[in-house]
Amino acid sequence: MTKPRTLLVLGGARSGKSRHAQALAEAMTPTGCFIATAQAWDEEMRDRIARHVADRDARWTTVEAPLALPEAIAEHARADWVVLVDCLTLWLTNLLLGEADLMAAGEALVAAIQDAPGPVVLVSNEVGFGIVPDNALARRFRDAQGSLNQRLARVCDATDLVVAGLPLRLSGEK
Repeated sequence: MTKPRTLLVLGGARSGKSRHAQALAEAMTPTGCFIATAQAWDEEMRDRIARHVADRDARWTTVEAPLALPEAIAEHARADWVVLVDCLTLWLTNLLLGEADLMAAGEALVAAIQDAPGPVVLVSNEVGFGIVPDNALARRFRDAQGSLNQRLARVCDATDLVVAGLPLRLSGEK
């Protein structure tokens, strides 16, 4: 059995997906690049970001890429370390609110992942388990996130779903 080179980790909010993804990434290589997509618009988000940073030790290099994620992957991916992206949900939100071409951005992301010379672990929210949102923007986001997750699950070597801190391998070797 070979370990997956590219891995998509899905889960709901506070499901444990980030912790699971980081543990998998740390098992892949001794050092890595953490690509953060969050933007700190308020104090609560600044606190969340600070907690995430505190969860990583000195083996991690942090790069902030709220919009230019494919470019950040291309720039920082190396054969000898893992790239951990957390999270695609915030990246897609940033693009949607900036009225970017979501299809083109998704294509660029897929290309960057496929071209990366080393392992890549991606974290994304699974948004298909909830109710139908009551407004057009939220429905557009849910549809775009679901489509992006499906595209990435097709191109990644493995996909995990995390629920209540428990991971389930959906595709790829264990």
